[in-house]
Amino acid sequence: MASITVRDVEKLVGLEASGREGSFARLSNYDNAGKDAIVFARDQASLTLALVSSAGLILAPSKAAEAGDLPKEPRVLRVPDPKLAFALCGRWMDGFLQPVVHPLAVIDPGASVGPRTSVGAGSIVEAGSVIGKGCIIGNNVTISGATTMGDNVVVQSGAVLGAMGFGYVREPDGRYVRFPQQGRLLIEDDVEIGANTTIDRGALGETRIGQGTKIDNLVHIGHNCVIGKNVIIAAQTGISGSSVVEDGAVLGGQVGIGEHATVGAGVILGGGAGVLSGKKMRGAGEVFWGRPARPLKEYLRDLARLKRR
Repeated sequence: MASITVRDVEKLVGLEASGREGSFARLSNYDNAGKDAIVFARDQASLTLALVSSAGLILAPSKAAEAGDLPKEPRVLRVPDPKLAFALCGRWMDGFLQPVVHPLAVIDPGASVGPRTSVGAGSIVEAGSVIGKGCIIGNNVTISGATTMGDNVVVQSGAVLGAMGFGYVREPDGRYVRFPQQGRLLIEDDVEIGANTTIDRGALGETRIGQGTKIDNLVHIGHNCVIGKNVIIAAQTGISGSSVVEDGAVLGGQVGIGEHATVGAGVILGGGAGVLSGKKMRGAGEVFWGRPARPLKEYLRDLARLKRR
């Protein structure tokens, strides 16, 4: 991993050059920090802890109201958002990791894998799949031939991408016949997919995951779903087939969404919320909670009524 200089950090957060020198090899918490490490502080309390540490560089809020006035402390670099600056440093350092295709990974000659992509042990990349550049594929990942993946995608261990969807037609005698599952899965740039998450291909069309979306562990996304850009989906969420989650939405843990539902742009679904099939949830920034999901004020009012009974 390459070291990062003070000037590199200033460029990442859009600061003018201060002329300060120093380079750092790692990011750290306060307890394990040394002169080679960067830490961050978001308020006066955490800044006090950071100053007691041995960190070589401390990212602190530029607003004095958040971190208090400081005596001249050469280790402190004031930035607009210390946590974001810390994360940007991490991404910058990750860019110098050497890509590795593990000898126990299986990549079919009919698959296309871009440069600077790593594939972990036990992972399978089937013929027909397309993986862009700079991707990180963890261990024991299965990528079906129906999958096209953009650049800088991260897929953690155990994920299954492009499997057949869960779609059946019932015969008169009660038996089920699988509806054709022959579409594709499209994953755009900068998506991150958590461990043991499964995303199905489209039935006849495509399932699409938009650019910048982050998906936690143990999430299932059904066939023909369209997930917009910069969506956050927390663990154990299940999204039924043909549903749409629009740009910037946030889905808490254990959210359940029925088929053909729509979660509008910027909508926030609290943990455990349930969206009925065909339902449309609208209102950027509005929080919905409960089963079935409803506006948070309404949900809390209903809880209060139940308590009075």
